[in-house]
Amino acid sequence: MTRNDSRLGIVFMIATTLVFAAQDGLSRHLAGEYNVLMIVMIRYWFFAAFVIAVAVRKSGSLRAAARTTQPVLQASRGLLLAAEICVMVLAFVLIGLVESHAMFACYPLLIAALSGPVLGEKVGWRRWAAIGMGFVGVLIILQPGVGVFSPYSLVALLSATMFALYGLLTRFAARKDTVATSFFWTGTVGAILMTVIGIWFWEPMTGPDWALMAVLCVTGASGHWLLIKTYEVAEASAVQPFAYLQLVFASLVGITVFNEVLEPNVAIGSAIVVGAGLFTLLRERKVKQAS
Repeated sequence: MTRNDSRLGIVFMIATTLVFAAQDGLSRHLAGEYNVLMIVMIRYWFFAAFVIAVAVRKSGSLRAAARTTQPVLQASRGLLLAAEICVMVLAFVLIGLVESHAMFACYPLLIAALSGPVLGEKVGWRRWAAIGMGFVGVLIILQPGVGVFSPYSLVALLSATMFALYGLLTRFAARKDTVATSFFWTGTVGAILMTVIGIWFWEPMTGPDWALMAVLCVTGASGHWLLIKTYEVAEASAVQPFAYLQLVFASLVGITVFNEVLEPNVAIGSAIVVGAGLFTLLRERKVKQAS
């Protein structure tokens, strides 16, 4: 496959967001019944096996996949992503899918805001204005100072911040390592961390929930496979805006399956955040083309 089929890439990205939304729904259910750390640990076992298979296939051998000159950076990425997933799944349980994803949608704005001090990238006034508008949307969702404000919303905001830092570290790692190497370290380090911690929180699981756990593991691997295919066939700048559809699909799962309610402030704030994020992506694309 060549990296020039934007239409096929968009189809893959939409399929990716659908699968990840289903994964989030399953995570919300299982983490509501069992310990979050145990659920994420089992997810990581399957994910690590998938990651190793993909990385070895792309690199030729396990040793080649693991080879890096920046092991501390790669390990830090893996640890940070595992912790972020735990925080995000906890947010699903505390405030539901709708509000969690509304808050999480601000992570591209956080990446844009931090890319200057962390990566030394130039952020122009237009993108700073979009970042500012995006955080107005976040404040609308949070409603600080209003009686219905829930401090649990900050858990989802913490998850978005952690994922933004993970994204920046991934960009930094890509300067020296291949995608396969970064993918390998992400899955294996995360699996080790979650096993060391999660095994102490093991709880017996019912037969039906084990079946759902198996589906959760499959959706996780399928989603990442689709994401890999997305970036194989199309440029990231062409398909990245469609990643916001996960907010829509996950919210639909929350509303239809878990009887969550889309509050007006969440809808308005989400629209502002997504609009600001799309503008930021568009400006980033134009800047790269100009340079």
